Amino acid sequence: MISQLSWKIGGQQGEGVESTDRIFSTALNRLGYYLYGYRHFSSRIKGGHTNNKIRISTKPIRAISDDLDILVAFDQESIDLNAGELRPGGVVVADAKFSPTLPEGIQARLFAVPITAIAEELGTSLMKNMVASGASWALLGLPIEVFNQAVEEEFGRKGPAIVEKNIEAVRRGSEFVLEQAGGPLEEFKLEPADGVQKLFMIGNEAMALGSIAGGCRLMSAYPITPASEIMEYLIKKLPKFGGTVVQTEDEIAAVTMAIGANYAGVRTMTASAGPGLSLMMEAIGLSGMTETPLVIIDTQRGGPSTGLPTKQEQSDINALIYGTHGEIPKLVVAPSTIEECFYDVIEAFNLAEQYQIPVIVATDLQLSLGKQSCDVLDFDSIQLNRGKLIEGELPALEENRMFKRYEFTEDGVSPRVVPGMKYGIHHVTGVEHDQEGRPSENALNRQKMMDKRLGKVQSLRVTNAVKVIAEDPTADILIVAMGSTGGTIEEARDRLTQDGVKTAHVTVRQMHPFPNELLEPHLQSAKKVVVLENNATGQLANLIKQNLGYHDKIQNVVKYDGTPFLPSEVYKACKELN
Repeated sequence: MISQLSWKIGGQQGEGVESTDRIFSTALNRLGYYLYGYRHFSSRIKGGHTNNKIRISTKPIRAISDDLDILVAFDQESIDLNAGELRPGGVVVADAKFSPTLPEGIQARLFAVPITAIAEELGTSLMKNMVASGASWALLGLPIEVFNQAVEEEFGRKGPAIVEKNIEAVRRGSEFVLEQAGGPLEEFKLEPADGVQKLFMIGNEAMALGSIAGGCRLMSAYPITPASEIMEYLIKKLPKFGGTVVQTEDEIAAVTMAIGANYAGVRTMTASAGPGLSLMMEAIGLSGMTETPLVIIDTQRGGPSTGLPTKQEQSDINALIYGTHGEIPKLVVAPSTIEECFYDVIEAFNLAEQYQIPVIVATDLQLSLGKQSCDVLDFDSIQLNRGKLIEGELPALEENRMFKRYEFTEDGVSPRVVPGMKYGIHHVTGVEHDQEGRPSENALNRQKMMDKRLGKVQSLRVTNAVKVIAEDPTADILIVAMGSTGGTIEEARDRLTQDGVKTAHVTVRQMHPFPNELLEPHLQSAKKVVVLENNATGQLANLIKQNLGYHDKIQNVVKYDGTPFLPSEVYKACKELN
C-alpha cells in the first residue's frame, strides 16, 4: 500500500475535465484524504488543452508532485503533453475513440476504454467524464459507494433520472477497466485515510469567506481571471448576511465605489488581477490621501498586458508597492496558505480601518485557484476592530468650524465619522488639505500632513509578517520566498537534508512596509540566501536588497514560464548553488 498518489485528467476545455476533477476530489475528501490540486487551463471559454492534477495523501501536503501515477486522457494531445510526468509503471486511462498510443520511451500501462461509446449508449456523450472517472476510481480499489454519493451531490439538482444515468456511466467505466486490468491495481492501493472530512477549497473561496467573517457587506468588482471566483462566491453567500455584490462596468468604477462605500461606513472590498490593479492606481492614491479604508485583493497572474491570464506568476510586487503616483501609506500582505487567505482578509479589514489606509492582499494564481485541504477555521477567534470610527455623539462645533477629520494626533490616526453624523461635517478632497479637509497649499501644513500619513504605518506589522518555517542559524542555505511556494520548498528541503545540506526557510508575508527588523536576523546568520520567486527580474530579492542589503549573500532562483515550481526544481537549484 502507498501513502500518496498523483492523478491527472486532461482534455479539451469544455469537455467536462473540471467537473470530473471536482467529483473525483470530493469523493476522496469524503474518505478523509489530504488533497492538493493544480489547474492548467487556457484563457478561453472553450477549446484548448486543459488538465487538472490532484495529489492525494494520508498526510498534509502543500505542493504539486514532480511525477504522475495515473493519467486520464480524453484525447491524444493530453497523452503527448503529460505522459512525460508518468513514473515508470504508471497508468493511462484513455478514450478508445482516438486509438490512443504512448509516446516512445514511456514505461506505463495503457487502458483504452470506450469512454465516449459507453456514454453515447447511455444517451449522451456528455457523460463520458463519468465513465472516465469510474474507470480510474476502480483501479484504486476505493469504495464505489462514496464516489456515487459525490455524483448524486453533483447532479442531484437535475433530478433522479440524471443521477441514475451518471451512476450507471460510472459503473460501466469501472467494470470495463477492471476486466482489462484483472481487478484493482495493488501497486496503487492507498493506505486508509483518517476518515475525517477536511475543508477543501481554493484560496479565492477562503478569501471570500474571510471577507464575510470580517464584516464585509459589499463587494464591487469587475470579473477577471484569476479573481472572478471571489465575486462568484460572494454573489451566492453575501445576501444571506444582508450584503450584496455589484458588478461594475470596469475596475475604476469598482475601486471608487469601494472607497465611497467605506467612507459611508460599510466594510467594502474589491478584487482583481494585474491589469485591473493598474487601472485602480489613481483611486488607490485617493484612498491614501483621504485616509479612507480600502481592501483590495490582487490575484497575481502572468503579465504584462493580457500576458498569461491563466498561468502562475508573482510579478506584481513592484506595482503593489510603487504603482501609485506620489507617496501614500499602504499595507501589502501576501498569504502563503489557504488558512492565511482566510485570516489575512479579516485582518486586512481591521487594519484598513485602524490605520485608515488601503490594504492590498496579494495572492498568486496557484494559491487563488489551486484547490487543497486546509485546517478547520477558528471562527471563535475572530474579532472586528473599527479603529477610531466614532459611533457616539460629537460635541457641538464652534461657529464657522468643521469636524477635524484629519486632526494631527500622536499616533497619526485621526477620528473618523460617517456622513450625516451631527457635528461631523468636513471636507473630503483628493487635494492636499488641512485638519478639517479644506484645500491647502501651505508648505508647513503639507509637510505635517505627509509626515502624519506616512508615519502612522511605519511600525505596522501583520501577524507573522515574516513566517519562520524552519530555523537553523548554522544552515548552509536560507531559502526566502513568498506566496504559494512554501510546501514545495519544504519537500525540496527534505531531500536536501538527506544529502547533508542544512537549510532554513522563511516566507515574507508583509511586502510593505517592509519588516526589516524581522527578516534581518535570518539574513545575518545565513551563509547563503536563496530567494525563490515566480518572476523574471527577482522582485522580492531586489526588495530585500533595497531595504537590507546583503547583496553578496543573495542568489536569485526565478521561474517565469507560467508554471509553479516543482520540488525537484527547488532541490536542483539549491544543490547547484550550495
